[in-house]
Amino acid sequence: MAVQFGEKLKLIVTDGDLRKRIFFILVMLLLFRLGANIPIPGVDVGRLIAFLEGNQFFGLLNIFSGGGLSNLSVFMLGVGPYITASIIMQLLSMIFPQIKEMMHEEGSLGRKKFTRYSRFLTVPLAVVQGFALLSLLRTNGVLADLTIIGELYNITLVVAGSVLLMWMGELMTERGIGNGVSLIIFAGIVSSLPGAIGQLYATYDVSQIPLYLGFLAVTAIVIAGVVVITEAERPIPVTYAKRIRGMKVYGGTSTYLPLRVNQAGVIPIIFALSILLFPQMIINFLSTSTNGVVLAIVGALSYFINNIWLYGALYFFLVFLFTYFYTAVTFDPNAIATNLQKNGAFIPGVRPGDGTANHIAKILTRITLVGALFLGIIAVLPFIMQAITGNPTLAIGGTGLLIVVSVVLDLLKRIDAQVGMREY
Repeated sequence: MAVQFGEKLKLIVTDGDLRKRIFFILVMLLLFRLGANIPIPGVDVGRLIAFLEGNQFFGLLNIFSGGGLSNLSVFMLGVGPYITASIIMQLLSMIFPQIKEMMHEEGSLGRKKFTRYSRFLTVPLAVVQGFALLSLLRTNGVLADLTIIGELYNITLVVAGSVLLMWMGELMTERGIGNGVSLIIFAGIVSSLPGAIGQLYATYDVSQIPLYLGFLAVTAIVIAGVVVITEAERPIPVTYAKRIRGMKVYGGTSTYLPLRVNQAGVIPIIFALSILLFPQMIINFLSTSTNGVVLAIVGALSYFINNIWLYGALYFFLVFLFTYFYTAVTFDPNAIATNLQKNGAFIPGVRPGDGTANHIAKILTRITLVGALFLGIIAVLPFIMQAITGNPTLAIGGTGLLIVVSVVLDLLKRIDAQVGMREY
């Protein structure tokens, strides 16, 4: 195993094309980190730090901006508008059959059209998100009051930064290794680790060494669990019928159809947070009101947000619910059954057509239960760790962990595939 690893590493170093791809990714990530540290005009750094502390809504936005929001940089929107546009297009495919046919039945040309429409939708979404975010920050005193020209300038900057990141991500996917958008988010998450380690070191206490060691052990177990569930599959045996064409016999082979346990990925957590964080936005907008009824509503919402067990329970339920919803949206057992039947394949002991679709749907429902419980636990794990340790820095889980593990696994697979191609 060590020899094989050494040979692959040597091939990565000596192969010119692989070196160029890896170097291209590193250069693009360096440019991204430079842009993430260029702030827009009129930022009050002190108020920005106070505003972002403990705010989960902007913590989520900061993840998808790759850390650009924490500096209010030109990349403060990150790839969030592009991801939102892609999700909207996927949901629209359930409503409009034309979009669904374009995605699934027109091959590579249909996927290119789908990507092009997602790009077009990204621009208006970036304008709306940029305007809303800048207005909210200005209301809370984070941004100075500017003239109309100044506000238009800032909106143009953040929209251009988001579109530039979208272009950089697609360029990294085309000329590098792995998914470029995921790599940008990954780089932003990893870049925050030195700050978290520095904060932990600043509050270091010798008497809490057992707590730190326990946290490291739990972290290792959680990461291992995330890797196992992310890679877990339920194979469904599939057999291809024999077909005779001329003097040759085709088919007759057996294979399997892999169904992933975590079919929905990180999307259910994003959906759940988007709904749960509306109360925080309402509080931010209405906190300056003097109306008694409005203040009562703000007080009730504040109690809900600050009650970690109530908030965590609803968070877990929404993640569980959206896991089933998103899996149903993106995975169509009827389409799988139709494709198997067209290619002369069948599941042993199961009737083709509706019987196959029902069989796949039943298995999918069972394994989605495991995936939904897994995502729900990972989502609320930071709350549990904070409640146990009493230290906000000692938290593991959440969206960031899923993204980091998924990106690393995908990158290793793609590098291994590239190396395998060159070995042959």
